Order: sequence, then structure tokens, then C-alpha cells
Amino acid sequence: MEVLEEMNNAEIMQRAMEDFREVQEYMAIAKEENATKTYAKLKRKYITLKALINSLGVNMSDIDEIKE
Repeated sequence: MEVLEEMNNAEIMQRAMEDFREVQEYMAIAKEENATKTYAKLKRKYITLKALINSLGVNMSDIDEIKE
């Protein structure tokens, strides 16, 4: 938790957005490869990041490619 305490909201948002973009890319690959266990694990992270980004007031319509 020390890392988060040292980060300001802009840094948290930037990191979450980068992680969200990366998770979506991996979800697309997992779906294409029919890797259901990998997809399920990534989906949990996707939901967590989506909740965090929403709580920071970001409009998800432009960045959410998965839409789940």
C-alpha cells in the first residue's frame, strides 16, 4: 500500500488506464485462442480495473473495447 500512498490521483489513473488497455489486449488474445481459464482470470482483473477507473470519473465508453 505504500506505493499507492505515494501516488497522486493522476498517476493512479494513468497506471490503471495502462493496465486496463493491456488486460483488454490479453483478453482478446485469450478469447481468440479459446484459453478459457486465462480469459476468466483476466476478466477478474478487467472488472477490478474498470471499477477503479469508473470511481476516478473516467468515461469508459471510449476505452472499453471488451464491453463486459
